[in-house]
Amino acid sequence: MTKRLNAFVASANSSETQFPLNNLPYGVFLQGDLKRCGVAIGDFVLDVAALEKQGLIDLGQPLLQSAAWNPVMDAGSDIWGQLRARLITLLSDGSADQNAVEAALYPLTDVQLLMPFTVSEFTDFYAGKHHATNVGTMFRGAENALPPNWLHIPIGYNGRASSVVVSGTDIHRPSGQLKGPDDALPRFAPSKRFDIELEMGAIVGRPSSDRVSVDQADDMIFGYVILNDWSARDIQAWEYQPLGPFQSKATATTISPWIVTKAALEPFRCETPTRDFELLAHLKDTGPMLYGIDLGVTIAPKGSDATEVIRTNYKEMYYSAAQQLAHHTSSGCPMRVGDLLGSGTISGATKDSRGSFLELSWGGKEPFTLDSGETRSFIEDYDTLTLQGFAKGSDFKIGFGDCTGTILPAK
Repeated sequence: MTKRLNAFVASANSSETQFPLNNLPYGVFLQGDLKRCGVAIGDFVLDVAALEKQGLIDLGQPLLQSAAWNPVMDAGSDIWGQLRARLITLLSDGSADQNAVEAALYPLTDVQLLMPFTVSEFTDFYAGKHHATNVGTMFRGAENALPPNWLHIPIGYNGRASSVVVSGTDIHRPSGQLKGPDDALPRFAPSKRFDIELEMGAIVGRPSSDRVSVDQADDMIFGYVILNDWSARDIQAWEYQPLGPFQSKATATTISPWIVTKAALEPFRCETPTRDFELLAHLKDTGPMLYGIDLGVTIAPKGSDATEVIRTNYKEMYYSAAQQLAHHTSSGCPMRVGDLLGSGTISGATKDSRGSFLELSWGGKEPFTLDSGETRSFIEDYDTLTLQGFAKGSDFKIGFGDCTGTILPAK
């Protein structure tokens, strides 16, 4: 079992911090009028752009001066490893450069976190078996819950990169065309069944121009974020046949502010579930491809404390991000640095591990009660939803920062 690395930053050595030396996630922060690349360590963010200017980080070319991590991704995996190793050296207990590094530390409470990278394209998958079974059972019955292709390929749709936002961004309730079972004709109105989807997002750090294997796809992934694919279920119900989600998913997709690198998650790899059918060659499992990451969701109505309503784990996925990426390239589809892949809703076998309100309230038929005494089937105006995730070691944990959004009334 991997042990916690000791940093000279005292708060990074707590077993409760999200950001020990083992983590070193990448983000972008606003300090004064300057947007800078930063690395979270304990209760602080390290201004790596400043250290690069001073020569304390030398990657052979300036890669940390833009307010996005895309240049580092584009530089390749050797640079990824070189940067991580240098950061560990600079921040370790007994660092020879401690004084200079301390001068580049800012309290997290004093900065604003921004989008950590420029999203090139966004694809969202439907790759959680429990979620797909629950939703299919609601709409088609248990005997037809999973579509015939579901156990053979990771199903997905191409979303909107333009609507991906960082944690803390307020979201206006979407309006759209709706048609309920008792409506003679469709109408345009605010969504009344607005929902979350608890997901992980994989960030592509190396481009491809042709098909790649699962192992090659795994090597292409730079890191992971927590992802909330906000979904208007009533808009979705009317529009999704025959081509799938469109406007119901275009309002916003919120990601956590820190990119946790694949290297930081390496000790937490785990196997995908037992297969119902052998996968075709381009999708076959080649080893542990998932990660054990505990995930949770809280909801806080305006003026009330938060209630945890969902608790699940990323290891519940049926397809890994590497398998999703390999399948995405199988037609020859090129992938770009900064492409974002949503895992699909991560649900477990128990009711409290269902990763969406659609499942948790069983389509609105089983409202759930919050600690405030209020009930919910779907999100109400001014509710704040927070998604969190941690991979847990023996005496440390690897966190992503909160993935939070507050719902405002429709415009």
